[in-house]
This record gives sequence, structure tokens and C-alpha cells, in this order.
Amino acid sequence: MEDNLKDFIHYLIVEKGLAKNTIISYERDLKSYVKYLRNVESIKDLNVVQRTQIVQFLKFLKEQGKSTKTMARHIASVRSFHQFLLREKAVDHDPSVHIETPQLERSLPKVLNMQEVETLLDSPKTLDHYGLRDKAMLELLYATGIRVSELIGLNMGDVHLTMGFVRCIGKGSKERIIPIGRTATMVLEQYLQEGRSRFVSKKYRDEALFLNHHGKRLSRQGFWKILKRLTEEAGIEKELTPHTLRHSFATHLLENGADLRAVQEMLGHADISTTQIYTHVSKTRLKDVYKQHHPRA
Repeated sequence: MEDNLKDFIHYLIVEKGLAKNTIISYERDLKSYVKYLRNVESIKDLNVVQRTQIVQFLKFLKEQGKSTKTMARHIASVRSFHQFLLREKAVDHDPSVHIETPQLERSLPKVLNMQEVETLLDSPKTLDHYGLRDKAMLELLYATGIRVSELIGLNMGDVHLTMGFVRCIGKGSKERIIPIGRTATMVLEQYLQEGRSRFVSKKYRDEALFLNHHGKRLSRQGFWKILKRLTEEAGIEKELTPHTLRHSFATHLLENGADLRAVQEMLGHADISTTQIYTHVSKTRLKDVYKQHHPRA
């Protein structure tokens, strides 16, 4: 069974070209599935797995206190695994075909209003290279809606300020080009002219756009610490995540009449239904404004 799992992971990497974190999730979920089949169901051959064993595995996850979201992810992993095995003729049936995915409660993403965005973007003090870097990162996030992983993955050659766009590699190694606004362009220019050179180390010579104090590429954890500090300094009481500016970018675009397909392309969503959640955020915010300001609300 372990060999089958290795073949599947190799298929995801080579043929599907999935993102590293997605591969890790698949592998983690399926290792727990194979371990359950071997240790609890005493199964050593995936060809003898039936629907009842998969149902019992899900029951086992539920008893462990796993969330609906986690269970849904496990089902997706198990289903993809068995479909692969059937295509490769490693088994003669797919026991996952009638397994239902639990209904997920889709929570609306938290977003900042325009005033809160302005306050956050103005919070870095641009008196030194740290402030120039931090402001450039925040402005670029809000200007483009890229993910934090994409932001810290940017190299010097990915930003084209004269043309006014940034090139980033998203999930599944898919490339997309996103325009940059005038404000973000000016802040980035200042960071590149006055700030970045002070982070550069002769030892590492890293091509990353955003560097840490060692002269190496800034990590996701490093950015998260910076964001938490700036949020506190700005006095913003909302709970922020590294994705908050991405959510705000999409919501504000749609509120101002942007085309849903254009927003989908800029965000790098494979499915437009993922982007549509921001239309619900806009409607919710509209209701809040109505209740707050209409005299008969």
C-alpha cells in the first residue's frame, strides 16, 4: 500500500504539478488512511477495500474530534487516491464513488474597510530600511491581492515598475501577471532605491525582493510577526490574518464595480465559485451600511 501511495504522490508532483503545501496535505491525509486500513481494518491490499471501510475511517476521524472541514479534505484525498489506482489498473473498483462529502459551512472572509486599510498602510514608519520594506510589502499586497506565499516568493526580476505589473507564481506553479497601482509603484521604487541595498548580504546574495536582517528571503513567519506588530501599532482591533489584505483587495474591487472574471484572474482562482464569496461579503457590508445610516432601518 505504501508503494501505491508513493506512486500517487509522484503523479501529483510530476503530472498534476500541484503546490508543495497541497502535496503535503494529500500525503499526510493518505498516510493516516493507509495506517488506519492496516492497523484497524487489518487490510494489506487496497483492492479489497470496500465502501464500509472508508465510512468507518470517517467515523474514526469524527471520534478523534476532527472538524467537518478536515474530514471533507480527507474524503477528497481518499477519492483522488482510489480514482488514480483505478486508472492505473492497480485495483478493479473504486470504493469511494458513493461516499458523500459533509456539507461545509462557508464562513465569510474578514475584511478591512477603507479607513482601516489606510490606517494599516500608513502604520510603517519609513525612517529606515525596515519601515520602507514593511510599507512596500503592505502596499503591494493590497495593490495586487497576491497571497503572502507569493509575496515572499517574488524575486527582483518579477517586478516591472516601468510597465506597472508584477509577475507571480501561484498555486500549481501557475504564472499570472497583475497590474500595480501608482501608489504601490512609488513605494516600491523608494524601497528599491533606498531600502533593499541595506538588507543585502555579501554572504547570501539572495535575489528575493523582500529580505530579512540576515540578507535572506523573508519567511512567511517573519511577515506574520511584522503584520501583527503593525496591526497593534495601528490600533486596529479586528483579528487580522496574512490573507486579510487579499480579502480586502477583492471585496473593494467588487464594491467599486469590478468584473468578477477580472478579479478571479487577478486572485488566481481556478474556479469562479471561489471568487463569488466576495460578492456575498459586499452584500453583507451593504446591509450593515443600510442599517447604520437609514432612519427606518
